[in-house]
Amino acid sequence: MKIRTVAGVLSLICLVVSCAMIPPLCIALYDRSDDLTAFALSMLSGFAVSILLSWKSNIKEQGKNTLGIREGVGVTGFSWIIASLVGALPYWLSGSVPGYSDAFFETMSGFTTTGATIMTDIEILPRGILLWRSLTHWMGGMGIIVLSLAVLPFLGVGGMEMYKAEVPGITAEKITPRLHQTAIMLWAMYVSLTLIETVLLFFGGMSLFDAFCHSCSTIATGGFSTKNNSIAYFTSPYIQWVIIIFMFASGINFSLYFLLLQKRFKDFIADEEMRMYTLITVISALAMSAALYFSGMFRGIEDTLRRTFFHVVSVMTTTGFIVEDYNLWPEFTKFLFVILMFIGASGGSTGGGCKVSRFMVLGRQLKTEVKRLLHPRAILTSRLNGKPIAKSTRDSAAAFFVLYMLMLTVSTLITTAFGIDLLSAFTGVLTCLSNVGPGLNLLGPVENFAWLPSVIKWLFSFCMLAGRLELFAVFLLLLPGTYRK
Repeated sequence: MKIRTVAGVLSLICLVVSCAMIPPLCIALYDRSDDLTAFALSMLSGFAVSILLSWKSNIKEQGKNTLGIREGVGVTGFSWIIASLVGALPYWLSGSVPGYSDAFFETMSGFTTTGATIMTDIEILPRGILLWRSLTHWMGGMGIIVLSLAVLPFLGVGGMEMYKAEVPGITAEKITPRLHQTAIMLWAMYVSLTLIETVLLFFGGMSLFDAFCHSCSTIATGGFSTKNNSIAYFTSPYIQWVIIIFMFASGINFSLYFLLLQKRFKDFIADEEMRMYTLITVISALAMSAALYFSGMFRGIEDTLRRTFFHVVSVMTTTGFIVEDYNLWPEFTKFLFVILMFIGASGGSTGGGCKVSRFMVLGRQLKTEVKRLLHPRAILTSRLNGKPIAKSTRDSAAAFFVLYMLMLTVSTLITTAFGIDLLSAFTGVLTCLSNVGPGLNLLGPVENFAWLPSVIKWLFSFCMLAGRLELFAVFLLLLPGTYRK
């Protein structure tokens, strides 16, 4: 790995993250709140780190073709770590959290759009801090690397390695021939959805500040709220339905929206992953609605459907917003939530989880193998969207599941070693790996992660990063061969 080249790119990404603190700084200045100094010092610290990384780096001289696979993996993994290290400073310096471990956990949860929080009283926080929480979601949702590729086009061909390492799913397709144009198009659609939802929530009765913060969290499928009770604070059915729609939309592969812009509606509807994602969501919500309605937990049909659809979409897209304490729901619904946490949203979306497309790839391959047992001499091919599934794609999906289950098992074992009950430990690790946010039991929807030991917070932070970068990019950083030339 060319360390000097990686350091040069990281310095620019650190600069982007530091500049993102300008809006919260302006809010703090307008409110004359105590976090003003914290944001000023954090920005200066970020600029200092950027200068330190760029010192004697050779990114300018070597140009756009310097980033190979090793450099792409290095930049992707380290950029999220550096972003979280610098992004934690406003929480820590403002005294919003008791220590740096908590600040780092909150920031990593924000950038990875997990939404797990250690904040016990959100509503007493200054608006600058609340805005920064939402902006970490928003930047991390589409991706720090994708944002950097949009504003730093000179990364060029080498940037494709970073793009493939960061964009979730079994493949990382470009929607235009040029990567820079793809990044701009993705962010244009991302910004448009954010603004549309902000307007709709504002007309629904939210303040403009709350509407924008919740839109950032929704489109990024993050889950940070400006209220202690999350979306339950807003009792308006209109607001809840708007958020349901935009959470669901954010769980769809963003490249499909490019088809809509081209008026290719048939191609959009024909996408098999999108249809399966919709089918799983609808069936799960209807099954859960029936269980809750006949158990007598809710009275009206609309009320039952709205609350169940809200939580099914929230968990399926790994957003993590809540309107009810589903810890009190029947065991059937809680187990269904665990399944949805595993599945996650579509590849190429801002959602987490294992992704619908991976389950489809393995399901198609399982079907093919069963047919091969019945017809040994037949030439059989697994297909997705009418195209043969490449062997590399099948192998990648299988390897991902093995690594995912290994990470889930080992992390749960370590967590239980600290005296945490199995259900809390298992769902805590699962919700961090899948970037969901709330788990079950002591880490349920109305609880938080503040009571966890610092060691477990660092472990969960690693799980969040590994889940957001889909395991491989993070684990490659741990291999000595990654750093050899």
